[in-house]
Amino acid sequence: MKKVARKKAIARKVSKAARKGAAGKPLPAASKKTRAAAKKASAATVQPAPVSGGKLSFNHAMIYLKDVGRGIDFYRDWLGFRLIEDFRHEGRSVYARMRAPGGDGTIALHQAGPGAAVASDGVRLYFEVPDLDEFCQKLRKRGFYFTQLPQMMPWGWRHAYLNDPEGHEISLYWAGELRMKKTVMKAAEQAGNR
Repeated sequence: MKKVARKKAIARKVSKAARKGAAGKPLPAASKKTRAAAKKASAATVQPAPVSGGKLSFNHAMIYLKDVGRGIDFYRDWLGFRLIEDFRHEGRSVYARMRAPGGDGTIALHQAGPGAAVASDGVRLYFEVPDLDEFCQKLRKRGFYFTQLPQMMPWGWRHAYLNDPEGHEISLYWAGELRMKKTVMKAAEQAGNR
């Protein structure tokens, strides 16, 4: 009984925090019409992935930014993500959800609090694309800078590295059939010894 009460108290705190903006001030309440339209749009655009037998399923990665609008521009205009939701406060984007152009993977962009660091040392986002070289070449023609152009890595995957406008590391890669194999490093080692 105590566990249930504790979970409810935590849920109330999370809900209260979610209703506050980046500056910690309460956000204006949405009208019934706005909430209904948002619910309808959300249901129409993204269907939840089926969860089997109560098993954990990865949902999305949250990326904290100082300028969510600039993040939307980057992920949509450069990488081709589709905007699902753009929540605004006082005319500025403070939260957005985006869907990868080639699948069901999503990311969320969230306004970082005042003075909060957005550095992501130790975290890198991976986006897989079958025509990696062609994709990267198109970005380069538009003037995009890569920290590493596509090349074969020792583990058998082809990678290119870049950063988003706020310095979050990104790998564009292609692993193909090796993506879910446990023996990728061993196979790469054997290929290198031939």
